[in-house]
Amino acid sequence: MILEPLPPRILSVRRIPNADDAILRAYGADPLRHRSLGLITVDQDDPTYVALDECTKHAPVDVVFAKSFYAGAAHGSGPLSGEILGVIAASDPDEIDEGLRALVACLEHDACFYGADEAKKTAVFPHVIASLGHYLSAQAGLAVGEPMAYLVAPPMEGTLGFDAALKAADVTAVRIFPPPTETNFSAAWLTGSLEACEAAAVAFLETVVRVAAQPLDRR
Repeated sequence: MILEPLPPRILSVRRIPNADDAILRAYGADPLRHRSLGLITVDQDDPTYVALDECTKHAPVDVVFAKSFYAGAAHGSGPLSGEILGVIAASDPDEIDEGLRALVACLEHDACFYGADEAKKTAVFPHVIASLGHYLSAQAGLAVGEPMAYLVAPPMEGTLGFDAALKAADVTAVRIFPPPTETNFSAAWLTGSLEACEAAAVAFLETVVRVAAQPLDRR
């Protein structure tokens, strides 16, 4: 199936080359190791989590802060707030620049939601990470380099999709995030071989599309 992508919109990217110790500590950085911060806001949270993980593969940076905002991008506190704030930390500004370049590239060319229905009112994220970086591997309790299916959809579509994914392939649920999450979606992280993760993501996507097209089961 061919679904139309819903590209994430990067709202702000800024750097603090020499951050104050209080700011470093407040956002989870270690003043003994970190001096510089890179900050980004985006109107889609889950692609940003993937992009934050991706940047740890390309630069010696740590993801020290990443949180979704309640109720999603449509209810942001300001025009630059979006759906998430991500913060990376490093020992010098050049490393931050390198990390931000990789982060932005992932958001522009790789990780995004798709419209699961003709009106594009149902958004689905059937993303497979072939090789985890340092950030999401730690969040998931997996080893760096392992594959993971990162699956997101609204509550009804997602729940049926996760069940289908787990039954379609030899994958294990690492974490399932039932609704309500901060953005009122539901999510699942599944792991297995790369081929199994890809098969699970396809089964998830097909199920979400079917449920979106036929929400009432009258059997």
